[in-house]
Amino acid sequence: MLTILFDGIAYGMLLFVLACGLAVTLGLMNFVNLAHGAFAMAGGYVTAVLMNRSGVPFLATLPLAFIIPAILGLVLERTLYKRLYTRSHLDQVLFSIGLVFMAVAAVDYSFGSQQQLIQLPVWLQGRIDVMGVQVGLYRSFIIVICGALVVALQLILTKTRFGSRLRAAVDDPRVARGLGINVSLIFAATFAFGSGLAGLGGALGAEILGLDPTFPLKFMIYFLIVVTVGGTTSITGPFLASLILGIADVAGKYYVPSVGAFVIYTLMIVVLVLRPQGLFERAR
Repeated sequence: MLTILFDGIAYGMLLFVLACGLAVTLGLMNFVNLAHGAFAMAGGYVTAVLMNRSGVPFLATLPLAFIIPAILGLVLERTLYKRLYTRSHLDQVLFSIGLVFMAVAAVDYSFGSQQQLIQLPVWLQGRIDVMGVQVGLYRSFIIVICGALVVALQLILTKTRFGSRLRAAVDDPRVARGLGINVSLIFAATFAFGSGLAGLGGALGAEILGLDPTFPLKFMIYFLIVVTVGGTTSITGPFLASLILGIADVAGKYYVPSVGAFVIYTLMIVVLVLRPQGLFERAR
């Protein structure tokens, strides 16, 4: 049971890093970006290509798995996304889902439809026994990295000038501009940072989740479930929701494998019925 709990926490942490960019764009910027998984796929492919074709060590690929999707997100935000900030959510959904299918087709054409495999360093392979509990080394690594990212992200959003400017820009862009805040730059930096986090999550999750051109389609629903269950007004809600969903998913697939894949969806339905605004968001 403790091993399952540990693996569930690691899976939940990974889900949060993958989904927190969507939580920021949807919750703070009020933009429905269903193409979020495409940036995660980009980060995963950066790591896979660098490791398999260029022999770059795994750890050395992680900064590039963040930077390249962040740059890609910045370019797309400046050229395409910013035109849709004031449009309806339906327009945003149609546009972003179109980008998903374009990304899937482009990756399938460039790299083929086969699964991309990566070889982890020896020191991240296997499990160790800690007081009778089998602890995976790579999952421990994920928990440490993702935990540090959670703390850093929360501090950035709540304790820095950038975080306060972002909240001001979201609450009332016109007043924020009047106060001298460059709203356009704030939104661009936020979108790029969220895209970079998605890319980093895709790189970290390539070994656990698998990586192929259909990645954005397969995990889109997981990102949406995290944001839906956790609420969209803070980062804390999606983080706690990720942990709950990760543990529930791993435990369900272990204890009831015949229906384990449906546990996470059942949990989402129950939450939406009882608390439509999200599990950790105050009712309005």
